[in-house]
Amino acid sequence: MPRIQPVDPALAEGKTQELFQEVQSQLGMVPNLMKTLGRSPVALEGYLNFTSALGKGVLSPKLQENIAVAVAGLNQCGYCASAHTAIGKKVEVEASELLKNLLGESDDSQTSAVLSFVKTVVKKRGRISEVELESIRAAGFSDAEIVEIIGHIGINTFSNYFNNIAGTTIDFPMVDVTQTCAV
Repeated sequence: MPRIQPVDPALAEGKTQELFQEVQSQLGMVPNLMKTLGRSPVALEGYLNFTSALGKGVLSPKLQENIAVAVAGLNQCGYCASAHTAIGKKVEVEASELLKNLLGESDDSQTSAVLSFVKTVVKKRGRISEVELESIRAAGFSDAEIVEIIGHIGINTFSNYFNNIAGTTIDFPMVDVTQTCAV
């Protein structure tokens, strides 16, 4: 049961209504995350803008979803694990890969290097060593890619914490996060 009630799109007004219309036109629906974030139009707008900007970056859509699923697993966010597993499948990430990503793992060496970095960053709250930073560079990632990986960790951590606190009702096929690699 939600602890912060979502805004009904039919009753939304002002900036919230405008943002809901944009989300509806892009996704064909207004997910419960957006409805609940709609309690604060500035929070919703900030989330949408940051997510949109990161989506235009150098990281592939697949890697963005690998990261989102791993962060959701680390933070045991059922909403985000469910949403990003569904989105991951749409960008052609295999279901078996998404299950591994929930554990912060991958069979692909490049994705595995990123998810290992993601786990380290999340578990250490960003206080990583020079050796840990150099390990992602040694795996072939540029500083631009590293900055975007950190951005994806940040926006996903925000939505994970928000959903965990708000009790956002999952409106995607449900993914169990109880067996993940929680922080």
